Amino acid sequence: MTRQPAHFIPHGGGPCFFMDWDPPTEWDRHRAFLEALPGTLPERPRALLVISGHWEEPVFTVQHNPAPGLLFDYYGFPPHTYDLTWSAPGDTALAERVEALIAGAGFETARDTARGFDHGVFVPLKVAFPAADIPTVQLSLRADMDAGAHLAMGRALAPLRDEGVLIIGTGNTFHNMAVLMRSMRGGRRGPVEGGDFDAWLGDAVTRPDPAERDRLLAGWEAGPGARHAAPREEHLLPLHVVAGAGGADRGVKTLEDHVMGAVESAFRFG
Repeated sequence: MTRQPAHFIPHGGGPCFFMDWDPPTEWDRHRAFLEALPGTLPERPRALLVISGHWEEPVFTVQHNPAPGLLFDYYGFPPHTYDLTWSAPGDTALAERVEALIAGAGFETARDTARGFDHGVFVPLKVAFPAADIPTVQLSLRADMDAGAHLAMGRALAPLRDEGVLIIGTGNTFHNMAVLMRSMRGGRRGPVEGGDFDAWLGDAVTRPDPAERDRLLAGWEAGPGARHAAPREEHLLPLHVVAGAGGADRGVKTLEDHVMGAVESAFRFG
């Protein structure tokens, strides 16, 4: 079985890929990136493990639902966006393996047998894997938002990559909602937002020494404009999990897109 990479992808804004925008091309580059993602993989994944910025629990919690539904956890969008479907099956055997790896690294775990996929999962993956025929398990963030713990938990997951599992973190490298909503309402001002932090983050993620990469990511708040880009870090920490799972593989920036007045980037390890 060929080793799978680990990906961090920005998941867009709400159901952005399935509605009209002004300009109509706003999300075209991002959509094309997601559509092309399966073709960049060494082989079809056996399963997907997804860490979304939209699920937080007191301890790392693993989805054990064999047939997850969808959580339409976005508000105020067109009615048809609440009729979207993405029916990927769960994988309880993978869920148990994830629990064992995380517990083996000294972290407390829990399981959730009822939770469906939130929009940080089904919106981007409906574009990337529209057939929804690859078993998928979601893993929560830990609510204390400890960057070092998320890196370490990601390192514990690294063996999955050699077991045919594609690890995907979904969030946003820029998630200042005040700025994004102002842009959405037509109030863009000046240059694109988040450029300084995006440049710093790109340098940190692509460092050749994984220990240096992890040190910088653990201290991400020191980056220029860090708290402007991520007033709260829940959309950034899926990147930390993916970087941990990246191990010794050097990170590569795979997308830098300007949407809703801000910079959003994607990264791959392996």
